[in-house]
Amino acid sequence: MRPFEYARAADEANALRAGVLEGTKFVAGGTNLIDLMKQEVEHPAHLLDINGLAMNTIERVADGIRIGALVRMSDAAAHPLVREGFPAISQALLLSASPQLRNAASLGGNLMQRVRCPYFRELTWTPCNKRDPGSGCSAREGENRMHAVLGTSEACIATHPSDFAVALAALDGVLTIRGASGERQVAATDFHLLPGRTPHLEHDLKAGELITSIHLPDAPHARRSAYVKVRDRASYEFALASAAVALDVAGGVIRSARVALGGVGTKPWRSREAEAALAGNPSAEATFRSAAEAAFRGARGSGQNDFKIELGKRTLVRALSDLAGGAA
Repeated sequence: MRPFEYARAADEANALRAGVLEGTKFVAGGTNLIDLMKQEVEHPAHLLDINGLAMNTIERVADGIRIGALVRMSDAAAHPLVREGFPAISQALLLSASPQLRNAASLGGNLMQRVRCPYFRELTWTPCNKRDPGSGCSAREGENRMHAVLGTSEACIATHPSDFAVALAALDGVLTIRGASGERQVAATDFHLLPGRTPHLEHDLKAGELITSIHLPDAPHARRSAYVKVRDRASYEFALASAAVALDVAGGVIRSARVALGGVGTKPWRSREAEAALAGNPSAEATFRSAAEAAFRGARGSGQNDFKIELGKRTLVRALSDLAGGAA
């Protein structure tokens, strides 16, 4: 790890002023950034601790709930407003990482975490376009069992690691972002970027900007939502495939649906195709299978991860079937 300066932000205005300085990184739980610093992938000159900022509450607002970006994962998962109104969020958080990490990591930091591709994190290995733009993607012809089958490009096939971000995308979450030029809102589905030819650009956050809060809008389907995660072991493991689903069912017919996929996409993967296949159709296994086929129609494996296409379909069918089993 290289030497760096450390300071604590006195307030939000101080943080935003300091954040624009070259080489500055914000740190909250530090569960991802500090690891990357130790591995020499990240080497900020200045670390600005933002834990003292007033961004750690969960509250009801007129059309949903607002969650501060510094709320810890474990606190959000246990909060009644989250568990009752947005169960997929709570479930995704509880299926993430380990209890120790969930107690330390912030929701904003979870959204900002970087990929777990070994070629990105190990500097002595072969090239990585995320770490060194233009150098190549070693995973395409290398070890790619854990990699993406949706949203890939010739430049990158790494999956986004967050469970929370998948549920947030499914339930129409909106991020509030503040910077020196003011405040703006970004839909969770638009925050993370496809790799394209610029895989080193992973999100829509400008230098010096902070995610300050997350808004979750009330909806009938949000109250009946769920997150299913398939992985190699039962805890402390990233998804091979996951699905965040939400259904509003009346008289056996799906009135509205939300679907997002994890473990299979280069970003949290909202599937409008699957949603279109569900809406207006019977809440039945045949409908769910049609939705799964629609969700993975454009999927492309890279060899070792070809199995993820079928696994992803089955994960989505299971999530929808389990959820519909309790739908009125």
